[in-house]
Amino acid sequence: MIAVGMQDAVWEAAHAPEAWWHRALGLYGPWMLAAVWIALVARALLQARRFRAVGVLSDRDLEALHSALRAVEAKTVGEIVPVIVERSDEHADSRWLSALVFLLVGTAALEPHLPWRVPALVLLSQLALGAAGWLIARALPGFARLFVRESRATAVAEEQAAQEFQRLDLRATEAATGVLIFVSLFERRAIVLADRGISEKVGPEVWQEVDDAVLRGIARGSILAGLTDGITRAGAVLAEHFPWREGDRNELPDRVIVRRE
Repeated sequence: MIAVGMQDAVWEAAHAPEAWWHRALGLYGPWMLAAVWIALVARALLQARRFRAVGVLSDRDLEALHSALRAVEAKTVGEIVPVIVERSDEHADSRWLSALVFLLVGTAALEPHLPWRVPALVLLSQLALGAAGWLIARALPGFARLFVRESRATAVAEEQAAQEFQRLDLRATEAATGVLIFVSLFERRAIVLADRGISEKVGPEVWQEVDDAVLRGIARGSILAGLTDGITRAGAVLAEHFPWREGDRNELPDRVIVRRE
């Protein structure tokens, strides 16, 4: 009787009822994971245009921006140069982080269905999950952006803006009145940099209003509207503090620079 009882105990221990959460994970986990991923991918697809600059602004749009530049510079000695890039950095780490999240979350959600008795197949499944995460982040900037810290986005955009200011020689104006309106779409950052002649009289809080105006237009899906509003606001600030004077000349060409990186 003792032996039989011990056998029954061993049998029950080996064939204990499956936990409810494990059953629920097996039934609903893959579907929930698929639903979340589909929603995030769909969101990134809908936002794809917001991350493109090249080809989005037509010749007509560029002419409208040039007209806005000419209009504001007719009232000030300031020189404004707008630069729009699609990204300030490659952010390759965002793809690998996406791959890692896909691998870990996918493994957890699919745990009841993975062939654990065949380790090679489990590893292959995990590699497929990681590859899917990497490829989606590479193809869809809006998805990759989920894996970029805001502090990192700010840092790379500010660094790129400083490089653009130097590269475009905005310190070459006689009265040190060069102004850069820099927009980086992937990082969702707009940055105004002004030469020393302007920054001595205009604080960063004033330029923040220009940044916000540009970003509001882009958030509505219109780079043209955002930049036009930003140029107009920046021009109003410059006209107030640095009005046009007799004999002023256009020291920098009126241009709008648009490129991928």
